Amino acid sequence: MQPADVQHLDRLARRVDQLGPVAVVDPLAGNLLGGGQAAGLGDPSRWAVTRLSGYEDISFYGGGSGAYVPNSVGVEYIPPGGGGPDLFWQHPTWAGYPVTPGMVVTWWTPGLLTSGAALSQLRIEWYRTDGGLISTDTTTTPGAPMVRTVPSGAAYARPAVRFAAEGVWLLGESILALGDVSAALLAGARPIGEGTPAYSITRYSHVASEGDGAHRDIGLELVEVTAP
Repeated sequence: MQPADVQHLDRLARRVDQLGPVAVVDPLAGNLLGGGQAAGLGDPSRWAVTRLSGYEDISFYGGGSGAYVPNSVGVEYIPPGGGGPDLFWQHPTWAGYPVTPGMVVTWWTPGLLTSGAALSQLRIEWYRTDGGLISTDTTTTPGAPMVRTVPSGAAYARPAVRFAAEGVWLLGESILALGDVSAALLAGARPIGEGTPAYSITRYSHVASEGDGAHRDIGLELVEVTAP
């Protein structure tokens, strides 16, 4: 590995800057969302909703009764003049799904479209490593995938949709993918959720590569963090 990459991994492994956990993003991952979340199944805590009415503006039906039960979302309040309500896809550990500046991501909710949901926007919120909100990107054409470049300073992406009318719709499939995969999604591709879990580095080794020693071979052992 190049010296700069070695130094980055060394700081992570020795917890120089913070305790962790660490994020590992597979560049070949087809869908960064969790498996059940990408399919619209199970625990409603995988999603968050706005409270513009003073209560939860969106209710979940079905998924709370079992891990493999489909969720329907009931939109119960539309504020005067629009502006919501919003449904957010939650990461179990961080403010959003791990990304790096300059990376291209694609966000889409074909399941809600198939159900006929009254969507007015697709949205992505960008957050810093400390959880602070940087900015929000939107599109008012939810019938097509949203493709955006991760802005400077962003470490997490939090995808969402905005509704335009009250109603109940099956949540179904959703995709947050690396790169511009809009053509494949419009052609019918529906990659399963692979997840971006948090990891702890439990074993670390590095040795100089053969030759002049300018490069190093790194060994890391990762264990998924499933609880605080």
